[in-house]
Amino acid sequence: MKITRLMLCAFALSLALVGTAFAADTLMMATTTSTDNTGLLDVLAPEFQKDTGIELKWTAVGTGKALKMGENCDVDVLLVHAPAAEKKFVDAGFGKDRREIMYNDFVIIGPAADPAGVKGKSVTDALKTIEAKKAPFVSRGDNSGTNKKEISLWKASGMNVPDKAPWYVQTGQGMLSTINVAAEKNGYTMTDRGTFIKYADSKKGNPPLVVLVEGDKNLFNQYSVIPIDPKHCAKAKNDLAMKFSDWLASKKTQKMIADFQLMGKPLFTPNAK
Repeated sequence: MKITRLMLCAFALSLALVGTAFAADTLMMATTTSTDNTGLLDVLAPEFQKDTGIELKWTAVGTGKALKMGENCDVDVLLVHAPAAEKKFVDAGFGKDRREIMYNDFVIIGPAADPAGVKGKSVTDALKTIEAKKAPFVSRGDNSGTNKKEISLWKASGMNVPDKAPWYVQTGQGMLSTINVAAEKNGYTMTDRGTFIKYADSKKGNPPLVVLVEGDKNLFNQYSVIPIDPKHCAKAKNDLAMKFSDWLASKKTQKMIADFQLMGKPLFTPNAK
């Protein structure tokens, strides 16, 4: 009887040790919808765990909500794309060691027939044309990085944001959902190129909405990683967040980002320094 108890104790202890040995550290991240919608994180996260033993879990929301989650100490790290808001976040002491990782660009998409006639115009002229013709325009309206950029472009075009106009629709949803609403309304919207390529791929390369405005320098779209500052959030796993930041900037991961393609087109371009 005594031997049996000892054996049971030893067996229980061995199970506990095995459990500890295989228990992965977990890094909690808030990120923009595009890194999730495109499938990029589904490719990167398993490789990150294989290389470091750290399990990455993420919540995909607009950049505005992601920054708020960081401010509220709900996550350890951010992967977002609104540089001006990010710098304010860091300056306020919520995050530190912001590092640029990759970029793509924004594009304005709409029906191939282009009823408003914006194809080939600059982004400011395109928005002025859409406003003048009261063409349906679908906005995310969710304080995301894309929504922040869109609002800045309306203002840069010398116009107020048409948020009271009947032709201006705000979904309050992610990018793929917003594109689908724009398609239903035969209207226009602004998206990051990576999500558009994912959308076009889901339509077997023949989407109802196509790129009409692109190439404007004002449409540049930078993504950055920001560890939460442990001085603000005592429980933030800054050591794991820094490992993730360094891993994203490594040559191996930068190549993985460059190689992440659909329809033969890259969705993001690595530019970590």
